Amino acid sequence: MTGLLLIQLGTPDAPTAEALRPYLRQFLFDPRVVETRPDTARYLMPGKPRPPRKSPPQWLWTTLMKTVILPFRPKDSAAKYARIWDAKTGSPLLHHTIEQTRLLQERFTGTPVRFGMIVGNPTVETAVAEMIAAGVDRMVVLPMFPQYSSTTVASATDTLAKLMLKLRVVPAIRTVPSYYNHPAYVEAMAAVVRDDLAALGWEPEHVLFSFHGIPQKYAQRGDPYPSHCVRTTQLLVEKLGWPRDRWTQTYQSRFGKEPWLKPYTDDVLQSLAKQGRKRVAVVLPGFTADCLETVDEIGRESEEVFRHAGGEKLHVVPCLNEHPKWIDALEQIFREEGQGWL
Repeated sequence: MTGLLLIQLGTPDAPTAEALRPYLRQFLFDPRVVETRPDTARYLMPGKPRPPRKSPPQWLWTTLMKTVILPFRPKDSAAKYARIWDAKTGSPLLHHTIEQTRLLQERFTGTPVRFGMIVGNPTVETAVAEMIAAGVDRMVVLPMFPQYSSTTVASATDTLAKLMLKLRVVPAIRTVPSYYNHPAYVEAMAAVVRDDLAALGWEPEHVLFSFHGIPQKYAQRGDPYPSHCVRTTQLLVEKLGWPRDRWTQTYQSRFGKEPWLKPYTDDVLQSLAKQGRKRVAVVLPGFTADCLETVDEIGRESEEVFRHAGGEKLHVVPCLNEHPKWIDALEQIFREEGQGWL
């Protein structure tokens, strides 16, 4: 039997410091997320130079985690999660992932559809165990990250590979390749943007395509993420028929002091406001479900930056979530990758 597995990044179990501490520990100790010497040598592309010395050694990162980050950051992060936490449905990322899985299950009757989180619950291990118990011996796996990055897609496949080491009988696995340029994904994103802006009631003077950032050194070592983001943006504006002066591509969610991919979303928002662009919309093509980075970081923190610089209205276009075109796209991608199995 074939099963379908969605892998999402994850979310804490509750908006509390106690719940955030193990969540952040697991996330920030992932060597794909924070590369440290000598671990970085494992992730070099053929022909690429060895990692620059500015990568921190493992002992230093461990010390920072134990003495600075984990004692203090969970409280700040918990306050942010509390702002987006729904009394009934909890975390937006978890809620939308549950709904995406449910709607996909309706499209694939007789085929188990499950999801697991790289960090937090439900785990990938739990999802795979349920599928194997149901008789699954072939799995089509979809990391929920359209643009490839070692920090997300590779982390998802690492999680799955480590789990396979524990199994006596390993199921056959097909992993869906990055779909940043897949026509169905691009059409779904364009549909979300069209539908949302049509109902907005006012016309944005400029639109940002904001993607989650990664450190510049990761791209220098061969991570194709920046080129994937650029291509997604190109395909989207072609589909939407927008002129070049209507939009800007940016990167958000910088962590730490080292250079990340530029331009930074908040810097561009400040610049637009100072130029007299009072009404701006933000599209988030790299996120398949609304989460802390979209609802709070852009919807609250970036809005404050924009207003403080003189802007008036900052509208955040919802993520793909449960939009019918996105569920159609997920179904199409799974059927293409599962040919002969589904």
